[in-house]
Amino acid sequence: MSSHESGRRATIADVARSAGVATSTASVVFSGKAKVSAATRAKVLAAAADLGYTGPDPRAASLRRGRSGIVAVVLEGHLRAAFLDPVTTAMMDGLTDGLADLSAGILLLRDDPRESDGSALANAPVDAVVLIGCSGRTRASLDIVRSRGLPVVVIEGDAGEGVPRIVLDNAAAAADVARHVRDLGHRDVALVTLPLDTARERMPVTPARVETATVDVTIDRLEGMWSIFPDAPAISASGSLIDEGQRVGRMLLADAEHRPTAILAQSDLLAVGVIRAAEELGLRVPEDLSVAGFDGIAVDGLGGLVLTTSVQPAVQKGRAAGEQVAQMLKGEPGVTVHFTCRFRAGTTTAARPAQP
Repeated sequence: MSSHESGRRATIADVARSAGVATSTASVVFSGKAKVSAATRAKVLAAAADLGYTGPDPRAASLRRGRSGIVAVVLEGHLRAAFLDPVTTAMMDGLTDGLADLSAGILLLRDDPRESDGSALANAPVDAVVLIGCSGRTRASLDIVRSRGLPVVVIEGDAGEGVPRIVLDNAAAAADVARHVRDLGHRDVALVTLPLDTARERMPVTPARVETATVDVTIDRLEGMWSIFPDAPAISASGSLIDEGQRVGRMLLADAEHRPTAILAQSDLLAVGVIRAAEELGLRVPEDLSVAGFDGIAVDGLGGLVLTTSVQPAVQKGRAAGEQVAQMLKGEPGVTVHFTCRFRAGTTTAARPAQP
């Protein structure tokens, strides 16, 4: 009776016996790590089909390697919101490319504010961890993760000494956008920022809030904007969403006598929301209001407008993180990788409108 018929899972040894070849030869057919003749390959595959053998047991391979074959990716905020952001999906595409040689699966974890000790990250059965941002709560659990000997890479965040980072020139790039608007003559400028911390509150940005802010991307972009417009009022959004940009845009444009002539948003999605808020009030972009974003993503709902923005290499950032993980799992040291953005002047910014 065959292994298949007896109910026992067929093994590679069973396949080799049935095909009349060495076990190592049968293994090579399934691993693809060396060439075998077409005739031998056909015999092995026929024997495998007859026995119901579909390939090596991944659990056994994991035990031999001492690895799970899984890389954890920790995202801030709700997962459903994260994947509405094209920047996140582009980074995840790049990360998958960077991990391709490992054939690793990806486990998505949320940086959950209900877990003050970061226990989900500390106890996850994974081989490595990629953090998109790094809150104080997540940072507290990293000592446990690193004590397990797991590689850790951070995309746009700071996890402390010795943790490789994927870094973007957020402050300089945000300053480039702000400088462009200043050169167009604008002085009454307002800002829409990304969330400052895990509370993700939609409210005016104050010095006290900045002092306790934990989201590095927001802090860096705000630093760049304020380096050009130090007195610009700012409101933090609860996330990088068009609807959020629209809500904050309404707040900034509500007072007709004190409206800004330009609004700088820390993401393209927020900028599109601001444009919609302006249109609701009958304001023309860019004739009455200039709007600029950050990211350089493809966005719908702009009609014939092209958003003025800073284009970031989102796919390349993700790929670099994956490559660092792969390198560290091979026993090689990880390194910090720096990327730069590219300013793109669009048609949503123009010269400051003449005073009535």
